[in-house]
Amino acid sequence: MAAGAWTWTNSSRSDILAGSAPIPSGSYKLALVTNAGNISSSTTTWAGVTGEVSSTSTGYTTGGTAVALTKSGTTTVTVVMTTAPVWTAGTANLTAKWAVIYLVAGDVLAYATLDSGGADVTATNGNTLTVGSNGGTVFTLA
Repeated sequence: MAAGAWTWTNSSRSDILAGSAPIPSGSYKLALVTNAGNISSSTTTWAGVTGEVSSTSTGYTTGGTAVALTKSGTTTVTVVMTTAPVWTAGTANLTAKWAVIYLVAGDVLAYATLDSGGADVTATNGNTLTVGSNGGTVFTLA
């Protein structure tokens, strides 16, 4: 299963190119959202996102996990996630459709389907779910 490409929200692209998105100084998290979620390019704030994965026995922590982002370039800007988040499923399956990167107490930066075909992804008891790769490019804006 291959994940879909990262998609930035309508406002995040202009924020990054204008230098108003606090990368790398901001505190970002990567959270998981179910197929009942409302994430889309018009989503602006994390507070407006519905359908976050349950933390009850799934191995997931509400709000997701902290991620460090780096940014390089000025005309062409590349954003990289320095360490890929990993969750180990608990006694309940860990099932999600979307990964969402957001500024803590702020805006959604980008989101991606965990399966490029749009299917849910499930990690069963004791198995891991990894989003991205260490040093993997989230996206490049030109």
